[in-house]
Amino acid sequence: MNVAKSGYRVFSANSTAACTELAKKITERLGVELGKSVVYQESNRETRVDVKESVRGQTIFIIQTIPRDVNTAIMELLVMAYALKTSCAKNIIGVIPYFPYSKQCKMRKRGSIVCKLLASMLAKAGLTHIITMDLHQKEIQGFFSFPVDNLRASPFLLQYIQEEVPDYRNAIIVAKSPSAAKRAQSYAERLRLGLAVMHGEAQCSESDMADGRHSPPCVRNTSGHPGLELPLMMAKEKPPITVVGDVGGRIAIIVDDIIDDVEDFVAAAEILKERGAYKIYIMATHGLLSADAPRLIEESAIDEVVVTNTVPHEVQKLQCPKIKTVDVSMILAEAIRRIHNGESMAYLFHD
Repeated sequence: MNVAKSGYRVFSANSTAACTELAKKITERLGVELGKSVVYQESNRETRVDVKESVRGQTIFIIQTIPRDVNTAIMELLVMAYALKTSCAKNIIGVIPYFPYSKQCKMRKRGSIVCKLLASMLAKAGLTHIITMDLHQKEIQGFFSFPVDNLRASPFLLQYIQEEVPDYRNAIIVAKSPSAAKRAQSYAERLRLGLAVMHGEAQCSESDMADGRHSPPCVRNTSGHPGLELPLMMAKEKPPITVVGDVGGRIAIIVDDIIDDVEDFVAAAEILKERGAYKIYIMATHGLLSADAPRLIEESAIDEVVVTNTVPHEVQKLQCPKIKTVDVSMILAEAIRRIHNGESMAYLFHD
């Protein structure tokens, strides 16, 4: 494809080489060259973007993978989008496989919905469309004032299970918390496998604190309002971890959208081992793998962690050979091609 006549450009907004690998794979599949630009940090850590070619009247796709330094990556994306906007680009489409701050999509007591703030910032910077993958909550799409295509990584992970997991017919899909049961059910139905759900005290990190249900006091307080008595709010008490479903003598496959701090996954793997599972796999779209995650995985009962390349994690793979990667550049490249050609995106969402 002749880049000069194609009517669109593909840029990478990352300043680090490790984060541009996905962008290079996407452009190779599209048969175009990566746009000429320079993204770097000044000595005072300010982000600087220089676009080295004309983008007037063009449709621009900005590919931004999110490394550990999340806030720097966000600023790189915002500054590049604004630079392209002021250079008279026709449309600016962000390709953000892992959307940052997606876990902060609910009100936490007196906190803020940071994901909504980020959506507003991207619109203000000049983005007119976003392509992303497996948002933490589908409702996040409602935060944006422009179209959002939320692609699925599940076809690639399902294919990995069928081709790389020996005797996968003897497996059972496991949700490590009730909130992950819907995703796990989808995998189980497509693979024609059984489903198990874990619940108990180890799954109290996010869902309990998300909407402020712990904030009302546990005692009646009628000071200032005599005659007003609110019902007593009982404190929650979670039972010990329980597995609903038989995992004995089976391969346990835990599925989730994000694997970051792995303590919950390690604890779940220990319980599954105790209940008789002889192999344990973890499948997740976004492998953030922060802090000591590689070491904890290596020392745990987990046999393999399979993630996609929406987030760069080459360093973590060197530290832990149990971590495997599935390439999703094909579906991102096809989404770019279809959007540019005005074709339907429905094919990419078919079962």
